[in-house]
Amino acid sequence: MRKIIHIDMDAFYVSVELRDRPDLTGLPVVVAWEGERSVVCAASYEVREYGVHSAMSVVRAKKLCPSAIYLAPNFAKYRETSAQIHKVFKKYTDLIEPLSLDEAYLDVTENKLKVPTATEVAQLIRQDILASTGLTASAGVAPNKFLAKIASDWNKPDGIKVVSPRKMMDFLLPLPVQKIPGVGRVTLSKLHHLNIFTVEDLSTFSLGELTHHFGSYGYRLYQLARGVDKRPVKPNREPKQISAENTFTRDLTIKEIADVLPALAEKVASSAQRKGQFGHCVTLRLKTADFRVMTRSMTLSSVLHDADEILQQAEDLLEQLSPDEKSQLYRLAGIGISQFLSKEAVDSQLSLF
Repeated sequence: MRKIIHIDMDAFYVSVELRDRPDLTGLPVVVAWEGERSVVCAASYEVREYGVHSAMSVVRAKKLCPSAIYLAPNFAKYRETSAQIHKVFKKYTDLIEPLSLDEAYLDVTENKLKVPTATEVAQLIRQDILASTGLTASAGVAPNKFLAKIASDWNKPDGIKVVSPRKMMDFLLPLPVQKIPGVGRVTLSKLHHLNIFTVEDLSTFSLGELTHHFGSYGYRLYQLARGVDKRPVKPNREPKQISAENTFTRDLTIKEIADVLPALAEKVASSAQRKGQFGHCVTLRLKTADFRVMTRSMTLSSVLHDADEILQQAEDLLEQLSPDEKSQLYRLAGIGISQFLSKEAVDSQLSLF
């Protein structure tokens, strides 16, 4: 049985800023660029009480909490702090899979310091992170990645949740199905239509029933409902693209597609900011009503760092479609960014803003 830890820093960007600006402690603080279509990178726990959260549009956040203090992101500083955190990880294991600057999976089935239990390793890691960076981290400990990630959010902030193999199903079955990775709005609606609201409800469906309703993803749902996740921790995981897409409940015209692009651009920008990954290639992906896939890409010389810039390029790509393509109906739209710059180049370009 594997021993997996998921470490998730608590309000990472905000926590770094508050560490360096103790005068702002206890105040509603938001880390975000203040463009019209910018999104919240991170929100302090004080501002969350107003309903503000990461990935929310800045316009919406300002309406919810007009008194919030806005700080521009400093990704050079976040990268430096993230590197300190990863040094702590390396003390215990080389099997580290970073998901972003502020979270990672660790396989501590065999740890370097011969600490007897994964729970003790997680506690030591949290203590070491606090000592070296002044920041708190939450941890989930479980036999696989799926459960460890859910557990890390259980006792936030500055907490730990252990899901032992013996109690795995007791923890898993009562969970709402939206806790399952990949269950978005459309899938959740389909699950609810089938009267599936909890993982326990899901576990009563056969593999054949789930693949009938959800295709290949049905197999994944079947496995996760039984606590099975065989994915290994993959060191040096680097994304090739950051993207967001939406499958519609009805086919849309090209004008309606244009109306959904801002939300997609915001999702991509939020994810890029959270991961600290910035590229200079934008891709627009469309799927027609008869399931034909079209992609259009544009590469720029400068880094794309916010939703406004990503949206502008996506709108330009949409405008470049042929008259025949514009007359089609579409069932899916997506935006992605790729061709990520080196960390040094990103920090250099972002320092200009």
